[in-house]
Amino acid sequence: MKVVVIGGGPAGMLAAYSSKNQGNEVILIEKMNKLGKKLLITGKGRCNITSSLDDMKEFIANTPGNGRFLYSAFQNFTNKDIIELLDIPTKVERGSRIFPVSDKAEDILNALLKKLEGVTIYTNTAVEKIIVKSEKSTTISENENVEETISKNKKTKEDNKSIIKVAAVKTNKGIIEADKIILATGGMSYPVTGSTGDGYKMAKELGHTVTELKPSLVAMTAKESTLDTCKELQGLTLKNIEINVYENEKKVYNDFGEMLFTHFGISGPIILSASAHLVRTKMKNVKVNIDLKPALSEEKLNERILRDFDKYKNKEIKNALNDLLPQKLIPVMIKLVNINLDKKVNEITKVERQRLIYNLKHLIIDIKGYRPIEEAIITSGGVSIKEINPKTMESRLVKNLYFAGEIIDVDAYTGGFNLQIAYSTGFTAGLNKG
Repeated sequence: MKVVVIGGGPAGMLAAYSSKNQGNEVILIEKMNKLGKKLLITGKGRCNITSSLDDMKEFIANTPGNGRFLYSAFQNFTNKDIIELLDIPTKVERGSRIFPVSDKAEDILNALLKKLEGVTIYTNTAVEKIIVKSEKSTTISENENVEETISKNKKTKEDNKSIIKVAAVKTNKGIIEADKIILATGGMSYPVTGSTGDGYKMAKELGHTVTELKPSLVAMTAKESTLDTCKELQGLTLKNIEINVYENEKKVYNDFGEMLFTHFGISGPIILSASAHLVRTKMKNVKVNIDLKPALSEEKLNERILRDFDKYKNKEIKNALNDLLPQKLIPVMIKLVNINLDKKVNEITKVERQRLIYNLKHLIIDIKGYRPIEEAIITSGGVSIKEINPKTMESRLVKNLYFAGEIIDVDAYTGGFNLQIAYSTGFTAGLNKG
């Protein structure tokens, strides 16, 4: 069987590897000048390969975007399978994140490239169209009228009942015939790496539904009410803090870890994961409550502050919080508490101290929205899972058309889960079944 894989990211490479191992003739097409460009920038160039969580059901729990759809794919190819396949030294870091010991994403890419021996790879080659034909046709015709057939298929959506099937791909360098086509073109985030939404267009042309595309795992922008605070704290990273996210006063998300202030709002691992949850809400009256001292109750925090105040009782308040807060945060916090920077510690009232405690546990950032999809790590939305067989990744509308990776309407939190989705769906799409 001749298999054409469109897209040279992790999903496409795993699809090509899997398909080659099934004894197929495999062609992998990538429009950029090399494979895996987006992979090279993941994890800030270190590549968070996957998660070390023991049960793949936990991967589903960390995939708010249609996680259950991935049950079969996750069983077909697990986190242990990708580590075994790569065969390079790895390490586990905070949050069960697995990285290469070298901290180089390039090592992951090179390991995957080694597995593609025997696969014909075309780079700098753009696919313009997927050509299909009716089941009864014996030859392909780029201009064959299949619109009516596609429309009928879309209404029935029955597996293996399609009356059209893939025939070839039209590229900028000519037509390549195929018995099976795997569409693994990614989403719309980081377009400079090649993720420009081409696959969505091709899927739509074949009658597939593409759900609303939104940025996910993306930084958040602050409303004017708290933007100045973010700007003053720009560049400050906070570790071991807790966030509680509220929409219309209802808590919708909680996380613990690391975040970053920027000139436009907030970012960092736990903020990105929060965005993956919020993308499914109406984003009305969203607030992020930052607890700077989650390990301490307000009572214990009060005791801690009293000890510090006793230690620095003759100093000004601006010089008395160095043991408690990062230097950059001190003047901002004092301003929020509405205390004069030059006020002596022994002049601080109980009410002022209580306001300080409250703000240390409740630093509020009002959220306006997200940064653009081009800056997102992944895309939320994609080809509707209702039109894809979850056991095989085959289209329910077009025979021998398969999907893999970010093009599908599935997305997860940070922590290596999205890359595992790419590996698992790619591997599954490459199998000779369906």
